Amino acid sequence: MSLAVIQMVSQDDVLANLATARRLLEQAAADGARLAVLPENFAAMGRRDLAQLGRDEVAGLGPILPWLKQTARDLRLWIVAGTLPLPPDDQPAGKAHACSLLVDEHGERVARYDKLHLFDVDVADSRGRYRESDDYAFGARVVVADTPVGRLGLTVCYDLRFPELYSALRSAGAELISAPSAFTAVTGAAHWQVLVRARAIETQCYLLAAGQGGTHPGGRETYGHSTIVDAWGQVLAEQPQGEAVLLASRDASEQAAIRQRMPVAGHRRFFAPADPGPAPTETL
Repeated sequence: MSLAVIQMVSQDDVLANLATARRLLEQAAADGARLAVLPENFAAMGRRDLAQLGRDEVAGLGPILPWLKQTARDLRLWIVAGTLPLPPDDQPAGKAHACSLLVDEHGERVARYDKLHLFDVDVADSRGRYRESDDYAFGARVVVADTPVGRLGLTVCYDLRFPELYSALRSAGAELISAPSAFTAVTGAAHWQVLVRARAIETQCYLLAAGQGGTHPGGRETYGHSTIVDAWGQVLAEQPQGEAVLLASRDASEQAAIRQRMPVAGHRRFFAPADPGPAPTETL
């Protein structure tokens, strides 16, 4: 079972969240996972000091990045670290990005994806208004990287509503796509599984959708239903709420056969004339 998706109910206590993530990753590794995906905001939910958290991390004063490297080394596990609030590599004092890091089994950073689409939306829940751009800067690059279980495209949460990003990842050779998320209970109930399965079907990629699933500081409720979906759109594993480790294997031969029988990537005919073009693609 080479693929793992981790579901959490993260709170505002960073160290407690890291302890929980470590326990769940240990379980995934013990069950044979080579790559594990943590959810969005896995290390902190409901904090208002995100920019400072990120500055501390890049200055070597925070616990999250050392924990991530050590955990990957200890467990010999590739990890997609959901999202962290990190400033740009070249601007340590800049505004934080919702950053998804891929680290290898030696604890080395392989790729960094900064969330392209920020959740500036009104939702009919107890919070009502979400403005991620108040805390985060927009990302600018499409990112794919090679892993032991296939070529991985990186996305985050609200990105699921933008199929052009997923088409760009497929064009860049993605075979799997990670989608760490913290969907609200309202939007998740309406759209989560439809979006995840649609992105898998149209790209003919495995979707590794790791969610937050429960109640967080301030009464925020997340939908959960973390899932692994194969290249045909079949749900291989799913967890409604609470902490969980989901496991599945990638059948590379079957995925190749699906793409051969239905070569949708070569059949694309429509290109919007007003489209300014995709974000630059970083391939690793």
